[in-house]
Amino acid sequence: MILTGKEIKKRLEKDIIIEPYSDNRLNPNSYNLRLHNELVRYTETPLDMKKSNPSENLIIPESGLLLQPGVLYLGRTLEYTETHNLVPMLEGRSSIGRLGMYVHVTAGFGDVGFKGFWTLEISVIQPLVIYPNVEICQIFYHTVEGEITEYKSGKYQGNKGIQTSMLYKDFENGKY
Repeated sequence: MILTGKEIKKRLEKDIIIEPYSDNRLNPNSYNLRLHNELVRYTETPLDMKKSNPSENLIIPESGLLLQPGVLYLGRTLEYTETHNLVPMLEGRSSIGRLGMYVHVTAGFGDVGFKGFWTLEISVIQPLVIYPNVEICQIFYHTVEGEITEYKSGKYQGNKGIQTSMLYKDFENGKY
């Protein structure tokens, strides 16, 4: 089952932490998260799954930043979230998608126990000017049945900012 907006608010500081929080971003069954003013883009192609690929930071000025098609940008939510006893799910807002901007198209479901900022995969199908602090995606919360084991990861848990792919660590650790 998905939580209503009123239930999200009731569980704040218990099962759900959203910092900073504002009632203005609470929806009937979700909460709008905003885009931080920083992006990351890879600087060399082709990308290699077995390597830590080089990247550069970009700042989105208040006057906007032009994104180009064919480039993968990584952003992050302005809000820090923590989720206990629930499964968080992130989806781009339809207003953003209607501009040809795709946000967080993979791994929409997070894990019970995730703590940190959400790294957002961003791409556009046509040139688009974006701005910091825009409500870019929505977080939903789903109830869980069964015994809960909270997420513990040496790769993405407790992050402080945008994270590029760390799949290479699985190769280094012999998983593949």
